[in-house]
Amino acid sequence: MIIKNALIIGATSAIAQEVARQLAARGTTLTLWGRSPARLEIIAADLRTKYGVKVFLEAFDLNNSSLHQPALDRAVTAGGAFDLALICQGSLPNQSACEKDYQLVEQEFITNCLGPISLLTVLGNYFESQGQGCLAAISSVAGDRGRQSNYVYGASKAGLSTFLAGMRNRLYSKGVHVLTIKPGFVDTPMTANLKKGLLFASPEKVARDIIRAVEGRVCVLYTPWFWRSIMLIIRLIPEPIFRKLKM
Repeated sequence: MIIKNALIIGATSAIAQEVARQLAARGTTLTLWGRSPARLEIIAADLRTKYGVKVFLEAFDLNNSSLHQPALDRAVTAGGAFDLALICQGSLPNQSACEKDYQLVEQEFITNCLGPISLLTVLGNYFESQGQGCLAAISSVAGDRGRQSNYVYGASKAGLSTFLAGMRNRLYSKGVHVLTIKPGFVDTPMTANLKKGLLFASPEKVARDIIRAVEGRVCVLYTPWFWRSIMLIIRLIPEPIFRKLKM
């Protein structure tokens, strides 16, 4: 698959910015959506200066589902038909705080699951009518099994992963590919308060893996690759043993 025109949502995140840079280096036209117009302008100016590509922008709140269809209509009118739409939005909640306050849990599900699902519904219909393209979203390895250290985050990402799997099954016969991206630890502002170790990957590495997965029509990407084996082992631990572990 050749990516000529890409839409990136959550475009101010570290991974999204690196995907945008790597695509721009290939000459891809970019449409960037994010909450901060000022940050979007800085990112776009850098991409235009360094790579000479077309970059379209829109301030956008993924958590407001009423904005989704109108924003997509404007983007297609401005920049043309998309080959790729990539959703990068996510937040890492304070698990302890969430255990004491359902309102925090609800907000995390809106940010990590329901907002993306709303936009995926709109994008899925768009790509189905187009008869081609790739729809991708960043989930997480945390969604593979509920663990006491981050089960609110993990549950929200598990819901997103299951929705993506269903869309992949639905849209396969329509010529549309759906990619579920499951990063492990990535060295970004979202993980700034976590102690860094050997399992952490750079945004540059994750972005390269994402682009290769889109081009290769991979269904589920674990990035870096070793997380597939790690999560397989974790999933295979019997529940009577697993529930006693401090994870």
